[in-house]
Amino acid sequence: MDLNLKNKVFIVSGGSKGIGEGITRELVQEGARVVIGTRSQDKNTQDLLKELNSENETVHLLPGDLRDTDFCRAVVDQTVKRFDRIDGIVNNAGINDNQGLEQGPPAFRESVANNLYHYFDLVHFALPWLKDSKGSIVNIASKVALTGQGGTSGYAASKGAQLALTREWAVELLPYAIRVNAVLPAEVMTPLYRSWLSNNFGDPQLKEQEICRKIPLEHRMTTSKEIAAAVVFLLSDRSAHTTGQWWSIDGGYVHLDRGIE
Repeated sequence: MDLNLKNKVFIVSGGSKGIGEGITRELVQEGARVVIGTRSQDKNTQDLLKELNSENETVHLLPGDLRDTDFCRAVVDQTVKRFDRIDGIVNNAGINDNQGLEQGPPAFRESVANNLYHYFDLVHFALPWLKDSKGSIVNIASKVALTGQGGTSGYAASKGAQLALTREWAVELLPYAIRVNAVLPAEVMTPLYRSWLSNNFGDPQLKEQEICRKIPLEHRMTTSKEIAAAVVFLLSDRSAHTTGQWWSIDGGYVHLDRGIE
């Protein structure tokens, strides 16, 4: 299916690792141009840029801290300066940082700053160009917004707010035909998830098997590529009449009975 994304321009926050990397790769495969705003400048990030730009310079990295409103403005300004348009935004950057009730108010506020404010900032600064292109916004939320997890108040609050903003923006932006949707991953194997397993469990492989048994469809984790395919579809005009939706891509983890064999 041709998603009609060739030469369209998308900002992907945190687009060089994990789910964000999967989204960047899928957009490039569809012929789109991608601007990544991220703090990551490590070898893996540089290798990704080298790989994806081997034929054409389709991916541009802007290093900086998305908690800084001025950096969010700069990401938008540099995107327009380089490509003269913005067709969509994928708000993806964030981290499940385990800042719960016991960690206290400063930790909670820092967690919300890490996970929420830049979602608003990027869309705010990009709005004039999204109006021009009748663009699309996809917010990467989390099943934690629906299920809770325990011990991660800041992350859960941020993810819940992202779902609320998805519906709020979908209404506010109706006059401009800008569509806004959210994708809710559950258990997705990324480098960060692998690190969490390794650092918190004596037998990471056993813990992974335990988690997979609770995922109804095929008893396996969702892949970053599967999340990316859903996101890119929502960005495209193939989903031209879809807005205000929360889409759980999770093998039935949240909405089906986990006791199903």
